[in-house]
Amino acid sequence: MFKIIFQLCTKLPLRVLHRLGTVLGSVIYILSDRYAARIRENLHQAGFLPNPKQGNALLSAVIAEAGKSVAELPWVWGRPYEEVVGAVLACHGMEHIEAARASGRGIIYLTPHLGCFEVIGLYASLHAPMTNMYSPPRQKWLDVFMRRGRERGHAKLAKADMSGVRMLYKALKRGEAIGLLPDQVPSGGEGEWAEFFGRPAYTMTLAGRLAESSGAVVLLASAQRQADGRGYVLNFEPLDLDFSRSVPQQINAELERMIRAFPEQYLWSYNRYKVPRGIEMPEAGK
Repeated sequence: MFKIIFQLCTKLPLRVLHRLGTVLGSVIYILSDRYAARIRENLHQAGFLPNPKQGNALLSAVIAEAGKSVAELPWVWGRPYEEVVGAVLACHGMEHIEAARASGRGIIYLTPHLGCFEVIGLYASLHAPMTNMYSPPRQKWLDVFMRRGRERGHAKLAKADMSGVRMLYKALKRGEAIGLLPDQVPSGGEGEWAEFFGRPAYTMTLAGRLAESSGAVVLLASAQRQADGRGYVLNFEPLDLDFSRSVPQQINAELERMIRAFPEQYLWSYNRYKVPRGIEMPEAGK
């Protein structure tokens, strides 16, 4: 049933899907107490919701945008490649991509769960071969659909395991680009604790290790969803890392800044403060 609905949704215009997504977001919020509580708790932790038991205008917008992020997936993965990248209305920071390409260095795109991050990999692959790390979904049909949608243009996928990490490193050494979700909670032993909106969050160290070992340019990337399904506005900006200090903490600080620019489009339902198996929480004050 879900497969049929997913495929049918690829035929709908983006504006229609976004309107349906607004409704979908509200339905999920009403039906799932745990989902709703996590959104409120995360917004409260970040200072956007003074009282976690009450709502505000931002909470309503977050619920709607979360629904849009789901409803737009069939369109992003299922529509023709040219149509999807053509939905990018503006792109700020192209000069940073061009400078990296001219220098022959690889590019690490750090793309948090902010806006339509799916569009970034497809658009970036217009300018350089792109390898994105991903975790296969449990449903085989969805994995097939996902791979077909993401591996277009000059983009390909690398699984989130050691073989995938090797693929990423080799791509950077060839002067190509890679994409990572820096706010994805890594497995135990593959991250370190770093503050995220004032609370310890287990944060990947892979981005820093790859940047230091390859000499690649690190770019923060976001794709802001525009009203009424009009498309997306992309933004790329350089991140100069100091490898003598905690790289995860530096990245999280920059992610906070990015999210504050349009907080309604961050995926606040994501369990960002999850504790991976085998990992202990840091002691308070340390």
